[in-house]
Amino acid sequence: MAKLRSKGKIVLAIATSRIVALLLSGGRIAHSRFQIPLDITTESTCDIKNGTQLEKLFTQTTLIIWDEAPMANRYCFEAFDRALKDILSEKDQSNADRIFGGLIVALRGDFRQILPVIPKGKKHDVIQAYLSSSSLWKHVTVLTLTENMRLKTNLVNPTELDNLKAFNEWLLSIGEGRDIAEDENK
Repeated sequence: MAKLRSKGKIVLAIATSRIVALLLSGGRIAHSRFQIPLDITTESTCDIKNGTQLEKLFTQTTLIIWDEAPMANRYCFEAFDRALKDILSEKDQSNADRIFGGLIVALRGDFRQILPVIPKGKKHDVIQAYLSSSSLWKHVTVLTLTENMRLKTNLVNPTELDNLKAFNEWLLSIGEGRDIAEDENK
């Protein structure tokens, strides 16, 4: 983000929650920045008016980083996808057929952590609201971090390092659905 911005490029830092948005340089909440309605449905659209500064901003943006993406309802992404296709196809008609209108959108977050909240929803409703249930998901390239940088520190003693490693393995086992019953007995 810093490298692109240092070259005069526009990078939008977005988060699903306000707390995370505060931690991002120039961060905003997705619903606010993209004008996504709070009561989202399959037919919802982003309220981005033609000829506005917001529309102009998207035509000049190089990259959008959306943090805590797994928390958002898939309809948020689908509404934003339709909006960007509409906006960016004015510049190049082929953008109407590209995910997010051809703009690079990096979705960050731990897909093993928090699911979208569906008030009074059943398990099926939550799964249906999840990003991976969207038709957009087939266009997503998943990149996975493979190295826990907290375990690379030289500032902890061997006992603390062993505790960190055990905690790391425990978090991974829960996230991947492994040995949960066994972990609960520890």
